[in-house]
Amino acid sequence: MPVQTSIQLFTLRDELDADLDGTLAAVSARGFSVVEPYDFVHRAEPLAAALAAAGLAAPSGHAFLASESFVNPDGSGTSIPVPAPAEVFAAARTLGMGIVVDPYTEPARWESVAQIEETARLLNAAAEIGEDWGIRVGYHNHAHELEATFDGVTGLEVLAGLLDERVVLEVDLYWVARGGVDPVALLERLGRRVVAVHAKDGTLDPALVDAYPPADQVAAGEGAVPLVEAIAAAPALELAIVEFDHYEGDLLDAVERSRVYLDEKAAR
Repeated sequence: MPVQTSIQLFTLRDELDADLDGTLAAVSARGFSVVEPYDFVHRAEPLAAALAAAGLAAPSGHAFLASESFVNPDGSGTSIPVPAPAEVFAAARTLGMGIVVDPYTEPARWESVAQIEETARLLNAAAEIGEDWGIRVGYHNHAHELEATFDGVTGLEVLAGLLDERVVLEVDLYWVARGGVDPVALLERLGRRVVAVHAKDGTLDPALVDAYPPADQVAAGEGAVPLVEAIAAAPALELAIVEFDHYEGDLLDAVERSRVYLDEKAAR
């Protein structure tokens, strides 16, 4: 099965808020056929209509499934409740999704194996609900799941060992590298559990990565993250997803350069 190149729409969050239809049309014009929405539950119907108008599909999307409240992109918690899994899956069906990916959990939940066991329990329970909707559940990492280690094993790998076989992983290759772990070796160890990657690149310049959002991110293939080698190490990969947390410059141009690079270098 060929790997599809997608884009995480969080990349264009400001543009989407300003002009949903126009931004999705621009994504399509840049050569994408599939996208990965975020925060889609409350706007599933208008988003579905806008995607259809732009000729785009959404095989995957991000929604919290193992947290009771929204977690900010920098990892800080909030008191804003998140929708129940059944509501998430109903919205996902409206959008035609086959995978709903939990975007991350708070760093404070990665300090012990017991905490990881609880996250696994919640993801496994969500997967059981999702199965009734014909939807798989996944988990997406930031850096903290790799920075946490237990007897020499990364927290993400501890989690993988506790997950039901129905739960998949979407590995963010940039955040793996930021966490000090070799993305290629990690994907070799995780094997067929990985069905998607965020093919995000960066220079990894220590002077630019300390704050959130990081300031080192560049178009795919222009940084230090071994994207092509990591993708080749994932035997069950379905999606290679372009994403930027932040980019100084023409964002749509960087997005298109990333797609072209992945289509040419990572397709198989």
